[in-house]
Amino acid sequence: QVQLVESGGGSVQAGGSLRLSCAVSVSSANDYCLGWFRQAPGKEREGVAAVDSGGVTAYANSVKGRFTISADTAKNTVYLQLTSLEPEDTAMYYCAAVVCGSWYVLQPKYSYWGQGTQVTVS
Repeated sequence: QVQLVESGGGSVQAGGSLRLSCAVSVSSANDYCLGWFRQAPGKEREGVAAVDSGGVTAYANSVKGRFTISADTAKNTVYLQLTSLEPEDTAMYYCAAVVCGSWYVLQPKYSYWGQGTQVTVS
């Protein structure tokens, strides 16, 4: 089982930055891959960034160069640094985890999801 708790969302002006955190609690020895997704009202959930157990990362084209995913294994936390934020980035952001053998990178085929943290850019 995996538990995920996001934090760090908020309201910022365009051009601003935020850092989202996801505290990861794992009760098995599996290798897990992690991802950040977002969903705006009336839109489908979109993969934003993902990282595998070896540190390999992937990004959606819409955020490449602006967002950075990183993992601190000592703190069991994965981060999403958001910079140069645009109003189009406004959404609920979710952290997700899946056993790496079933990883589809930026597709929302993840087994475990956090409750989300809201990011609003004006």
